[in-house]
Amino acid sequence: MDDNRRHPVELADILMAHQDMFRHTLCSCQWRAYRAITSCRTARLGGHIQTCDTCGHSAQSYNSCRNRHCPRCQYVKKVQWVDRLAANLPAAKLFHLVFTIPTCLHPLTYANQRKAYDLLFKAAGDSLRACAKTTHFQGASLGAVAILHTWGQTLTYHPHIHMIVPAGALSEDATEWVWAHKRYLLPVKSLSRLFRHTLCSLLEERLADHTLSLPQNHTSFDSIKEACYKTNWVVYCEKPFKGPDNLIGYLGNYTHRVAISNQRIIAHENGSVRFWYKDYKCAGIRKEIALDAREFIRRFMQHILPDGFRKIRYFGFLALRHIKVCGQQCSSLIGKDTFLSQLEGLSAFEVLWHITGKDPALCPVCHHGVMRATKTLPAPG
Repeated sequence: MDDNRRHPVELADILMAHQDMFRHTLCSCQWRAYRAITSCRTARLGGHIQTCDTCGHSAQSYNSCRNRHCPRCQYVKKVQWVDRLAANLPAAKLFHLVFTIPTCLHPLTYANQRKAYDLLFKAAGDSLRACAKTTHFQGASLGAVAILHTWGQTLTYHPHIHMIVPAGALSEDATEWVWAHKRYLLPVKSLSRLFRHTLCSLLEERLADHTLSLPQNHTSFDSIKEACYKTNWVVYCEKPFKGPDNLIGYLGNYTHRVAISNQRIIAHENGSVRFWYKDYKCAGIRKEIALDAREFIRRFMQHILPDGFRKIRYFGFLALRHIKVCGQQCSSLIGKDTFLSQLEGLSAFEVLWHITGKDPALCPVCHHGVMRATKTLPAPG
C-alpha cells in the first residue's frame, strides 16, 4: 500500500519542478506519460466532492491518471492481476528465470524499442521451448508468464525478461503432467547459449530485411554480434518455492512495478535527487545515490514504453487462449486444488476494502457515516 498514499517527495513533484529542462526532448509517448504522472490526483483530471451522510463532513477527491508508468496508479491493478493469474496457475512450485542481454546490445535495443522488445520476448520463449525438447520434458509444453523490465536499481538502461514458469509441463496429448526436477527446471548453461543464438539470429534477420535500424556509429551488425559472442550470457534461475502466500508476493514483485516508486525517493533539493536502491553485488544491501535532477529525469524517461506495447506475455499452456482449459486439465492431472480467486468481480473500491480490512468509504471524522459523492468536479476544458 506504500505507493497508494502521499509521500513527502514524489516523482510528479520532481518532473513538475524541472519541466523546462526537458520538455522539448521528449517523444510523444514520453510527453503523454509526463502529463499523466504530473496530473494524477490533481484538479487537472477532475474529481468529486464526498460528503458524510451522518455528520456532514466533506472532502475533495481527485481522479487518478491510470497511466502504467505512474507509481501511484499500479497497486490495485497489480493485486487484481496477481489474483487472476494465481487462480489459473497449476498447483505446482514456480521457477523464476531472468533473461538478460549484454550492454553491447543496449544501443540497438533502445533505437528500436517496440520491435527489439518483441524479439526479446520471442527469443526468451523460443529458447525455453527449444531447451525443454532436449530434456526429459521431450514434447511436453511448458507454461510461462514473461514480464519486461528495462531498468536497473539505479534507473540505468537494463532491458531484461522476468519469466515465471511452473515446475512441470503438459504432455503433447494433454493426458499427463510431466514434473520438473526437484531442484532445477532446465540446464541453465544450455538455455543461456540457446537464448544468445536465438536473439542474435533474430536481430540479424530483422536488420537484413530493414525491419530494424542500426544505432549511430555502426555500419553493420558484425561488430555487435562479435561482441555478443565474446560474452557469456547468463539466464538466471531462482530456486522454486510454493504456497499461495508466497505466490502472491512473488508475482507481485515483478508485474506492475514501475522504474522507481515514490517510497524510494528520499529527497529533492538543490537540483539533486537522492533515492535508495538495492546493491545486488553486495547481497542486496540498501544504499543511497544522488543524481542531478536532469540526469534522474533522463534515466526515468528512457523506461517509458511505446504506446500500446504489451509488457506482460504468456507462453505455452499459460497462453491466454489456452489458460482456462489447460489450467483445469493441469489441476486435474496434478490432483491438487488451485488457488481460489478472492477478488474476481470486485471493483477497485472493494479490492482496497478486502486488502486493508478497512472500508474506504467510512467517514474519517465520525467513523460511522459513509462518504458519498455529492458533487462532480469537472476537469478544466
